[in-house]
Amino acid sequence: MGLVEILGLAGSISLLSGWRLYLCAFATGLAMRSGWIALPDHLDALAVLANPWVLGISFVGLVAEFFADKVAWLDSAWDAVHSVVRPLGGALLTLAIVDAQDPVWQVLAFLLGGGGTLLSHGAKASARAVVNASPEPVSNVVVSTGEDVATVGLLALALANPVLALVVAGLVFLFAIVLLICARRALRALLRLRDRVAPDPSV
Repeated sequence: MGLVEILGLAGSISLLSGWRLYLCAFATGLAMRSGWIALPDHLDALAVLANPWVLGISFVGLVAEFFADKVAWLDSAWDAVHSVVRPLGGALLTLAIVDAQDPVWQVLAFLLGGGGTLLSHGAKASARAVVNASPEPVSNVVVSTGEDVATVGLLALALANPVLALVVAGLVFLFAIVLLICARRALRALLRLRDRVAPDPSV
């Protein structure tokens, strides 16, 4: 696996971890333990994900996140708690994939992996805050389910084809940027609307 493929895989997994960290950890570990995928020797550091204890903990987190993410405002509280957990987890996954011997590259991999995860996490959390402003619960479930399906599909694609992993990373990165911009504009519009309909306290 060349440097470009390694960076693509690390980037795609770190970015997808901002949406579903536990799903990324569990799916990768399960695929390795079941023999669905055979990672190159360079990625031996990821073998820890196939450990039964790690699989069990990541599965519990996956189930909890699956249901918490479907409930309006509970999903935002979950995202707030994971504002530290996801970037840290994404940074560690990136560090395991890059597996650099040079301390400088180790620090760079850790920072860039955490930064990528934080970016996609911020985009997700901002978008869900906008969705939560909707009075009906259906949109929240639809968006959350879409995130589940997209994460599984893109993660499978990245693991199966390291070359396409770079494309996945680029697409998720661009989508996160666009989502952040749109969410920011939507939140501003909602705040202006709230100010217009709010009663005048002087009356």
